[in-house]
Order: sequence, then C-alpha cells, then structure tokens
Amino acid sequence: MGPEALAQVLRPLRDMFRPADHPDLLVGLEVSDDAAVYRVSDDLAVILTLDFFTPVVDDPYDYGAIAAANALSDIYAMGGRVTLALNIAAFPPKLPTELVSEILRGGAAKVAEAGGVIAGGHTIDDEEPKYGLAAMGLIQPDQIMTKAGARPGDRLFLTKPLGVGMVTTAYKGDEADPEHLAEAVASMSRLNKQAAELAQGIGPHAITDVTGFSLLGHGHEMAVKSGVGLRIAWRQLPFVSGAQQYALDWLFPAGSCNNQSAYQENVHFSAGVEEEMQMLLFTPETSGGLLIAMPSERCTPLREAFSAAKQPLWEIGQVVPGEGVEVSA
Repeated sequence: MGPEALAQVLRPLRDMFRPADHPDLLVGLEVSDDAAVYRVSDDLAVILTLDFFTPVVDDPYDYGAIAAANALSDIYAMGGRVTLALNIAAFPPKLPTELVSEILRGGAAKVAEAGGVIAGGHTIDDEEPKYGLAAMGLIQPDQIMTKAGARPGDRLFLTKPLGVGMVTTAYKGDEADPEHLAEAVASMSRLNKQAAELAQGIGPHAITDVTGFSLLGHGHEMAVKSGVGLRIAWRQLPFVSGAQQYALDWLFPAGSCNNQSAYQENVHFSAGVEEEMQMLLFTPETSGGLLIAMPSERCTPLREAFSAAKQPLWEIGQVVPGEGVEVSA
C-alpha cells in the first residue's frame, strides 16, 4: 500500500488509541516510526514489528533470508536487539514442500544470526507466495532510537548501497546480469545488526532504515519528524552494480511512481540530476541500509568504528534548518 493510502486508512485507528490513554506505548501510530515500542517496566521495553512480501528472487532460501533480514531491520533501526520471531506466510497448495521448507530455513538462519529464535507462526493457502516475520526485540526505554532526533549540522550516513529494487525488477523481466543479482542478494541478505550497534556506540541523533518508501521517502519522514531539512549529494550516493543502467533503461517498478507521487512535492532536485536518476531515488528498496544522522563532531569516530569492523559506510549529505529534501548534483 502506498504512503498516502496507508496514512488515510490508519487515521481512524489513531483516534481509537490516543497516547494519553496508553502512556506505556512509547512509539505507536501517533508517533509512527519504524516499529512499535511498549514499556513493560522502568528499565525494559519491547519492540514489535511485522513485515512480509512476495518473492523478489527465485531461490527459496535467499527469498526467506531476505524477507527475514528486512523484517528484523526495523528492530535495529529502533536501537533494539532481536529476541523472538514468528513466521507469517502464505503459500500455494501446489508448491512443493521442499521449497516451503527452504524459504522457512532461510528466514530461520537470519533470526539465528541475529541472536533470536523462531517460536512458531501462521500460514494460509494463497496462489501467490508471501513470507515474512512478526518480530520482537528488547531495549531500555532511555535508549530508543527514532527518526525524529536529527538536528541541523548533523551529517547523513548510509550503510548499504541503493538500487536493489531496480536490480530485482530487472531480474523479474529477465533483464538482469546474474552478477548484478548476486550482489543485490548479498546486500539484501545482510543484517543491519552490526551497523546499528556500531552507530549506537558512537551516539547518533536519529536512525531509520531505507525500505519500501525509498531513500527519498524515508529521508522525508526523518526530516518531517525532526523538523529539519535534508541535503543529499547525488555524487556521494552508493549503488549496487547495474542499478543505474537499468534505470536508464526505464525498468522501474510501479512502486517508484507511487513514491514519486507521494513525496515529490517535498523533494527538490538541482539541475544536473537526470530524470532517470531522480526516479531511481524514488524506487523502493528491499532490506536496505540504515540512514543515520550523526553529530558532526562524532563523524570521525563513526568512520573509524565502521572501518575497523569492515562495515561499509557512506557519507551522503547533511541536516540543515528548514524542511524538505534537496538532492544536489
């Protein structure tokens, strides 16, 4: 569901569950962040999230791993540690059981890598496969990270390259180079666990993960929630191999147009950013990286920590006074 339609259908629920009536709901519909957070004691809160989608690749194990990594990412974006997950799935009755097993095995492998456990789940029959997780994490209430804390002067960092949605769409149309697909799968399968831990150790002002609403959509959400503007440098953005060429070939998924329609009024491109590259930044990402707003005085320690851990990190812009997202050439 697109961001505009989603906001509309959730509006009645916001009226039903007002923050004043639920003081232990620290992050919910009213705040609208990457996951829900509920306080259970003075020093403990639970993070809850759910995500599932149709296959983005044909390999069942890879599909399961990508879907799980994508679902767990919201817990990392909130600063938590993964503890428990439930499978949520829909499979065609005629799908061979060994393929279903591989999907679930791929998802379970990522939960285990995260330090959590699969404790059950629910499946239904459906002609189109769908798989994901309902996941839980734990955090101390005073350590919750949100997308709402960015401040003017912060530098913006990204922990995964963009463009995996472009590559998987090209793949569905039999247009993707196998090497490009392999690189995209590796990126989508990688957990945001270590990146989140490294960033938290330095002290960011805000974090969100980049997924279905694209870099510009999630960047806009950070800007709005924080009451600031974001300035992104096009030439500093990382992309997986093939993404820009597939954009030039105009192989965009429908989600690119949906995101553009929802966010274009709040995004400004400077001269020199081609139309195809603009659309690329509106293209949905699957299991994308973290967008981090870090105080400028902590940027050197951040780079050093990521370098020592051999974790990728790109500085892509800055937080400024004002509003909206500007992309410069």
